[in-house]
Amino acid sequence: MSRPSLEVADIFRGHGPAWRRANAGHISLGQLKVMSAIEHCRTAALGGHVARCENETCAHTQISYNSCRNRHCPKCQGAMAKEWLAAREADLLPVPYFHVVFTLPGPIANIAYQNKTVVYDLLFKASAETLITIAADPRHLGARVGITSVLHTWGSAMTHHPHVHMIVPGGGISLDGERWVACRPGFFLPVRVLSRLFRRLFLQRLLAAHHRLKFFGCHAALADAQAFASHLAPLRRAEWVVYAKRPFGGPQAVLAYLSRYTHRVAIDNSRLITCDRNGVTFRWKDYRAEGRDRQKVMTLTTAEFIRRFLIHVLPQGFHRIRHYGLLASGTRADNIAQARRLLDVPAAQPEAGDTSCTETDELKPPSHPCPCCGGRMIIIERFRRGSSPRYRPDTSTAVIRIDTS
Repeated sequence: MSRPSLEVADIFRGHGPAWRRANAGHISLGQLKVMSAIEHCRTAALGGHVARCENETCAHTQISYNSCRNRHCPKCQGAMAKEWLAAREADLLPVPYFHVVFTLPGPIANIAYQNKTVVYDLLFKASAETLITIAADPRHLGARVGITSVLHTWGSAMTHHPHVHMIVPGGGISLDGERWVACRPGFFLPVRVLSRLFRRLFLQRLLAAHHRLKFFGCHAALADAQAFASHLAPLRRAEWVVYAKRPFGGPQAVLAYLSRYTHRVAIDNSRLITCDRNGVTFRWKDYRAEGRDRQKVMTLTTAEFIRRFLIHVLPQGFHRIRHYGLLASGTRADNIAQARRLLDVPAAQPEAGDTSCTETDELKPPSHPCPCCGGRMIIIERFRRGSSPRYRPDTSTAVIRIDTS
């Protein structure tokens, strides 16, 4: 029998109580909530339901425990990503798409950790304004572009490394709104120009936001405005990392990429190897190395692994996926429709027969088919949080899956 794979939830359940006691007074309420959600995800603590196959000759029965649906839970992101992607698919245009990344330098990343809401928000806004400004410049593209931005705060080893991934169509609507302006094949915008403007905009806004920032520990002296300005001065001359990857192969490649990036967490369960008395061992990528040497294995003490995971918990209500320019929420539908007209692409139409009639519904495959015969699974019991189902399957095997209802 194959050994069950290790999960972050297993580490939290086994070592979380001791870690919380050792770090009492140094853990935020948000971090405690994330730990609790992950520990209880898909367990009886969250309740669930019992489903049985409607095929009487099969009658396969399974117990399904509810998921926590926390955005930091490695197990819950798949279903959430599918829902989000279904809503975004209609926005795709038949043009090349580019991937642009804006990264904060180390000295600012340290400030960001103590001021997540303010600095992460500045990262979003400064990077979006940079791209929109340079794209609108007639010397470059001379067009209004659309942006989907996704915040990541981690490196592969779960260190604090805040950066924004942007997915951008390779072109935009001309400033007069009369035509679609395509970028040059294989090239979007000059990264050095983007880097310089991003550096200037971000530092200007960070200095202006000094009164909203808090500083602790070795950064306490930065509470003085003059000391803060002196601390940032060298960064005006440093090179800030902005890079653009080659365009995707097509709209479906964009969707595949987004499904991997939009709802990613600090570490996926698939990267975990072992958790023993030596600590937690996991796979990571060393981007400073090349080829096969890039794939490496790291072991951290269990306490350090938990600490690194939790430093990436976002403030409550903070949106880590944002849309700008043509894709801004208030005007997205109109802008997409205009772009399709300029590209001479027909608007997406529902397929013939795509109605809500009963006959059509009967032809659709069940959303959660029976794993034995493929029939429809019918819920025969729901049980509340912290309770167990009254019904127990005759067989010893029960399929446990995420409850996305």
